[in-house]
Amino acid sequence: MFGLTPFNRNTVQRTTNDVTDFYNAIDDFFNDSFFPLRNLRNDTFKVDIRETDKEYLIEAEVPGIKKEEIQLDYDKERLIIYVQRKQEVNEDKDNYIHRERRITSMQRSIYLKNIDEKAIEAKLEEGILRISAPKQTITEIPKHRIMIE
Repeated sequence: MFGLTPFNRNTVQRTTNDVTDFYNAIDDFFNDSFFPLRNLRNDTFKVDIRETDKEYLIEAEVPGIKKEEIQLDYDKERLIIYVQRKQEVNEDKDNYIHRERRITSMQRSIYLKNIDEKAIEAKLEEGILRISAPKQTITEIPKHRIMIE
């Protein structure tokens, strides 16, 4: 699609089988995947994290995923992005019957310290999940010397 090469398919050496090689040959010929999310099965989604003085900005690539299939949690200074997609195909045409079920789940955990967890915002647009995690204002804790007896 649009002359783009599927990301990260050839960057890491993986064990493949004849079926995977066949699908890769089809993808390379048509420069697109016939099977949505097939490229994500061997990998996880890509995440970019940027830090500013006031917040962390996270962008996660989740092509083809709906917001209902994403769960975001912040627990013990970790932002957890969890994706689970259930697909089911039921086709009855002439004498052919085609039924498939597939579950894809992926998860990323990002350590973010001193976050105002109630102010975290997320938005999904065109396959990109954008998360803004504002930092808490931390006041300097005064030092206190302890005398030893």
